[in-house]
Amino acid sequence: MLPLTNELISGVLDGHGYAFAQDPDGDLVGRWDENLIYFFRLGRAGEILQVRTLVSRVFEIDDVLPLYEFCNAWNQDKLWPKAFVHVNDNGTVRVLGEVVADLEHGVSTDQLDQLLTCGVTSGCQLADALEGLKL
Repeated sequence: MLPLTNELISGVLDGHGYAFAQDPDGDLVGRWDENLIYFFRLGRAGEILQVRTLVSRVFEIDDVLPLYEFCNAWNQDKLWPKAFVHVNDNGTVRVLGEVVADLEHGVSTDQLDQLLTCGVTSGCQLADALEGLKL
């Protein structure tokens, strides 16, 4: 088992031929269609993997209640990603998805590959479902 590192994450993403970069905060991020997917390492030792999808579609404040209903239904019917609504300071609304795993005791390359693939694939499925949502 290996400790979770940005280098390990980068290696798995490179293995799939994914385009990604490191942002100024040191986090890894890529674009799938118009959606941003971040690969965060959280926790005191960076042992928690969070694959966070920022869906590109922007909503209005009046859409919050239907989006809560959408996310609740999504979370009830799907295992991944956990979907939630975020209201920005400017009043725009976004939906985010998260796949999170605690890897305190290490991770194999195959396990990390499965987690990253799950995060990217399910995040894109969430984005696709929101693109078709009529409000």
